[in-house]
Amino acid sequence: MSRVKRTTIQRAAALVIFLAITAASLLLSDSLAGLGRYGYLGVFLASLIGSATIILPMPAFAVTFAMGGTLPSPLLVGLAAGLGAGIGELSGYLAGYGGRGIVENRESYDWITRQMGRHGAWAIFAAALIPNPAFDLAGIAAGALRFPVGRFLVACTCGKTIRMVLLAYAGAGLLPRFVNQLASLLSTAV
Repeated sequence: MSRVKRTTIQRAAALVIFLAITAASLLLSDSLAGLGRYGYLGVFLASLIGSATIILPMPAFAVTFAMGGTLPSPLLVGLAAGLGAGIGELSGYLAGYGGRGIVENRESYDWITRQMGRHGAWAIFAAALIPNPAFDLAGIAAGALRFPVGRFLVACTCGKTIRMVLLAYAGAGLLPRFVNQLASLLSTAV
């Protein structure tokens, strides 16, 4: 099989997988809030489904916030949500891998590709850490640039996990205590 044909098949498969994930996410979006009743697994699934959609917002943040105040460990809520969000963002990566032309030649896409060229995985980590609706562009750009999927997944998951842990602690009303403990820990380490 020629390299061109293999690349075409890989792109088509990635695009089909992306479309299937997005369709499933949209069909299950009404069920996201109900997933919280399944505890940490429900938080993971809600975050996975919520992050698997491209551009369309899903209420996974609300589930993480609410479950942070409901389940015994906000840390485990944040970890479950962060892992689900990181894995869910692979749909954007697949969209970029399979359909490079989806967002090319747009100003924000060009900016994120420049940042990824300069900073690599750190750009993905920072974009995942900061709540922003444009993160899907980072996933699409990573896929289109053939950024190593493992590095993308680790950087994305780490950024999303930190954000989700903070969100879960905020839902538990413990964010000020968490920040004070973190500051104390950092001051003793320095």
